[in-house]
Amino acid sequence: MQQTPTAARPADGGRPAPAGARPAAAVALLKACHPLPTAAVTLFTAALAAAVGRDLPGAVFTVAAVAAGQLSVGWCNDRVDLRRDVATGRRDKPLVAGAVRPGVVTAAALTALLLCVPLSLAAGVPAGCAHLCGVAAAWAYNLRLKSTAWSWFPYALAFGLLPAFVTLGLPGTPWPPAWLTAAAALLGAGAHVANVLPDFDDDLATGVAGLPHRLGPRRAAAVGGLLVLGSTAALVLGPPGRVGPYGWALLALTAAGVLGTSGRRGRVPFLAVLAVAAADVTLLLVRGAGLFPPV
Repeated sequence: MQQTPTAARPADGGRPAPAGARPAAAVALLKACHPLPTAAVTLFTAALAAAVGRDLPGAVFTVAAVAAGQLSVGWCNDRVDLRRDVATGRRDKPLVAGAVRPGVVTAAALTALLLCVPLSLAAGVPAGCAHLCGVAAAWAYNLRLKSTAWSWFPYALAFGLLPAFVTLGLPGTPWPPAWLTAAAALLGAGAHVANVLPDFDDDLATGVAGLPHRLGPRRAAAVGGLLVLGSTAALVLGPPGRVGPYGWALLALTAAGVLGTSGRRGRVPFLAVLAVAAADVTLLLVRGAGLFPPV
């Protein structure tokens, strides 16, 4: 497998690495972190921090901690999956294409993980422990649980603890309301199913048999859609007070999206989940800190 030369490892014949090699390797490393879900979760955290009224320094540390955690999880995932990706010919993966070396991805994952610890604890011990528990669950998924019937659990746990990480950093360390935790956990479990569907056959061919694989593609797609719909229902109907037009519209559009993507096995279900998450974030921002009990 051809590898991109770097300054530390000269090109063949001892010649210095091309000027464009280092930027190209950096782009490949960024691509290996699963940038779309990494950015989505980080932006969701930023919006939630704004909605609950976190001050600017607290919000910055919270968002930075989540970004570091997501980077570590994404790089860990691509590094652990390297042999399976080679076996299935995933040339879209930077490691398979040889655009970045495995050791570089390993070092990046561990560095991001180490940075995640102090950044998380900067929000306080209760908040930091909640976030680090979620990150540990995501690493457990990558290293072992993705091939078991418990594959859904790390997603549900990590997403479910994300609101707690944000609110426990507030004065008085309040826990988030139950409806928000439920909405986040259901969205995480639904995202897991949607994320599996594009690679369903490749996963089975390389020995990965998580819960969606055991259900089969049709039932898994139906379950994933119901989980995402349940997440939106919890977010819309859970808070006290009257549901506004945006809430009802969001619920209707989510239901329509679930019906429209049922039976689809490509990237469409996963992109639909991201769209629902973006709409959920908008709802949180529209309704603002009034959604949360005063401390």
